[in-house]
Amino acid sequence: MFPISLVTLAISFLAPFALAAPTSNVGTAVNLRIEGDTGTIFEGPVFTQGHDVETASGGTHHCDGTNLNANPAPGPTATSALDDAAKLQGFAWDGTYFAEFDDFFITSIAGVTQTQTQFWGYFVNFHLPDVGGCQQQVNLLDEVLFAFDPFGKPALKLSGEHVARVGEPVTLTVTDGQNGDPIAGASVDGQTTDAAGQVSVTFTSAGVKGLKAEKEGTVRSNRLDIVVAPSEFF
Repeated sequence: MFPISLVTLAISFLAPFALAAPTSNVGTAVNLRIEGDTGTIFEGPVFTQGHDVETASGGTHHCDGTNLNANPAPGPTATSALDDAAKLQGFAWDGTYFAEFDDFFITSIAGVTQTQTQFWGYFVNFHLPDVGGCQQQVNLLDEVLFAFDPFGKPALKLSGEHVARVGEPVTLTVTDGQNGDPIAGASVDGQTTDAAGQVSVTFTSAGVKGLKAEKEGTVRSNRLDIVVAPSEFF
């Protein structure tokens, strides 16, 4: 992924353009996450512009939000972000192109391939769009999530403090990212959330700890990075 300093620079430069409805394809930075069947394939910031996309199964086609006249002007899209991350990180993805939708149907990412009953889908800010990924334009710091077999499942959101101290518990919360409902029975660092979607976690060593929430029948959560300091620092 891009170094954080470069992403920050891009965000600062492009913010006046990316926060408004796109009138030109200036590009933007989004938070992209790809959740496979057994683990996270990619999670981090990506700078993307609308551009032509090529897949082995679908050929080369534009992917800038003007697909099927979904938007009046070209701009960055959910699928353009996926394509840029794949090029940056060196993983492959594939998709079939359907002319009637002027869009790609994603069939495989990083070797995780659809089955007869499980397919790839995507979320923008924890909502499932009703258009294809080349029709769906994205804005600055949107949360773009591609997930394997996500349909009918809540996409988990993990939140809480970003700073902790060794030996002292912190409370984290797991919710349905779309509606904010608490998720009970989710696993976070070996602990299980209660009816309020909360879990208490205590760290035994200092450092930056990246935690995620998981539960059968849901889409794995975002990573929450917590800086854990030695107790003598407080």
